[in-house]
Amino acid sequence: MSLKSSKNKKKKQMTKKKQAALVKTSAKSEVKPLKEAQNPAETSAPIAAQAPAKIQASDGEVFKGRLERLHDELRWLYMELYGNSSMFAELCDTMGDFFRERKQELKELDSQRETRPNWYKENDMLGMMFYIDNFAGDLSGVEERLSYIEQCNVNYIHLMPFLETPKGRSDGGYAVSDFRKVQENLGSMEDLERLTAASHKKGINVCMDFVMNHTSEDHEWAKKARKGDGEYMSRYFFFDSYDVPAQYESTVPQVFPTTAPGNFTWLEDAGHYVMTSFYPYQWDLNYRNPRVFNEMMYNFLYLANRGMDVIRIDAVPYIWKELGTQCRNLPQVHTILRMMRIIGEIVCPGVLLLGEVVMEPEKVLPYFGTVEKPECHMLYNVTTMATTWHTVATRDVRLLKRQLDIVNALPKEYVFLNYLRCHDDIGWGLDYGTLMSQGIGERSHKQYLNDYFQGYTGESNSRGELYNADPVTGDARFCGTTASMCGIEKAGFEQDAEGMEKAIRLDVMLHAYMFMQSGIPVLYSGDEIGQVNDYSYKEDPVKAPDSRYIHRGAMHWELAENNSDPDTVEGKLFQSLSRLEKLRKEEKAFVSYANAWTVETWDPAILCIGRYYEGEKLLGLFNFSEYDKTAWINETDGEYIDLLSGQKMQAAGVNIPAYGFYYLKKA
Repeated sequence: MSLKSSKNKKKKQMTKKKQAALVKTSAKSEVKPLKEAQNPAETSAPIAAQAPAKIQASDGEVFKGRLERLHDELRWLYMELYGNSSMFAELCDTMGDFFRERKQELKELDSQRETRPNWYKENDMLGMMFYIDNFAGDLSGVEERLSYIEQCNVNYIHLMPFLETPKGRSDGGYAVSDFRKVQENLGSMEDLERLTAASHKKGINVCMDFVMNHTSEDHEWAKKARKGDGEYMSRYFFFDSYDVPAQYESTVPQVFPTTAPGNFTWLEDAGHYVMTSFYPYQWDLNYRNPRVFNEMMYNFLYLANRGMDVIRIDAVPYIWKELGTQCRNLPQVHTILRMMRIIGEIVCPGVLLLGEVVMEPEKVLPYFGTVEKPECHMLYNVTTMATTWHTVATRDVRLLKRQLDIVNALPKEYVFLNYLRCHDDIGWGLDYGTLMSQGIGERSHKQYLNDYFQGYTGESNSRGELYNADPVTGDARFCGTTASMCGIEKAGFEQDAEGMEKAIRLDVMLHAYMFMQSGIPVLYSGDEIGQVNDYSYKEDPVKAPDSRYIHRGAMHWELAENNSDPDTVEGKLFQSLSRLEKLRKEEKAFVSYANAWTVETWDPAILCIGRYYEGEKLLGLFNFSEYDKTAWINETDGEYIDLLSGQKMQAAGVNIPAYGFYYLKKA
């Protein structure tokens, strides 16, 4: 039953027995505790006195060394959050178990990466994300397509959610009912291990989603909680009346105000409300309970041991809930992330943490932690992505230039994943403070962007659909593939050859610009061949209400076969991107930790990005206009070479064709 339709329903009162059960952390957490530490100084006793003895065995010397190095900080953080020594001892014990179970080849990979801590910051990293079923049917199919992935110059694949979820209530795979089981239609854990092993042999890294903020209502814990088991109810947020939920609702924003309003759902059969920040079938986990943290860390390590190289933490800011707050970005989230980073460095240091934090780059900084005490290895560059499409719609690079200046000023240790499109919608979370100073209002501009990319205004050639449109606030998000947003869909439908050439130029220019940003570029599968919107989702009653499926269409392998034919759209895009990808790997100024800056071009439609590393300098010039333009730069340090044509030229008064670009290298 939805929250709104049940607010006035009379609720049953909890029994004293159930109230007592709810405050238990778990039966296991009641093991006789060790002496509690009150401050960091009290955690300095020898490791053997605090951690399980069995970690001392055989190749556990490696594990023991890592644990000795990081144990005191981990214990202090754990005790600060939970104050439960016995649960901490169990955590250390189980970490030792997962280390011993880790395959030898993965341990060797860990050791190699420990000696090369910047391995993922090099200029050879290029990612691709895809849904397994859409891309290749199942996990075995992906393994068979690894040669194609190599053709794409990709060495990092993000497998979109593949763990077990209930059909029709999966939220695209983000409502997990079993963290140790693959969806049956996609294969098995054994298939996953075969895929990761085969990928590693080809030098390809594998990423997966770890949804730790919530579980599906079909998860084993949720089923037991629904039946009134206090231990499992304490793993979620259960309330027998609306009093406390009402207090939360007064401060906590809604994630999906139109499709899933409110943050709580009334369970008629259980006689309780449960916190559901996203959808009613996704129950928020209660990380105040140390049993929840421990068990989720065991799931994390289990998945890492299946051969993952990158684990993407979904909805990171939401993990900790606190009454009287927005339940976003709370300090305890960072304690949990830091502990997770430490646990990974002890058991599987070759595994990277990728945080999904949808905020401006300057606001996501805390999720990197500090250089001395890091948290996430990588974060998404969400705002720059949205600002890029704003720039396409306005032909004005000023806001994008400001955004890049902010990112470029950050410590070089921080690594962002850059992308043009992904599996999700585009929310217009732009810097409206700056836009307002230019006379642009927030609501009117969001309306313009959504109208533009639907193809209604601004001489747009884009095609796509809105998601979660709110008629009251006027807010909405946009859905569409890169190719459709660039005009390839429209030109193809209208058989407009000239329009198609222009659309392809825009598509390639945007990828060239993305490769020039600091960080790791990631392609969305199908973008390499210009795959357009797929409207067939409307025929599936399960998918029809969710317009995000418009850009989640199946891979058209018959079109991918054209990737070597320069007379086809697919061939033109694939070959152009391949050339850019190879250039990026050849030029060391593309490493993530190179110096980067923007250069004033004195034309609002042209962006110039500079990069410098170990004596090598590059300038990237990008025309966001459909008209020929001149970049009025004046780099007086000598001759440059255009890396694409080999032409020698001066980096001054550079003429750039419509939707064109240059990669200029200092000779």
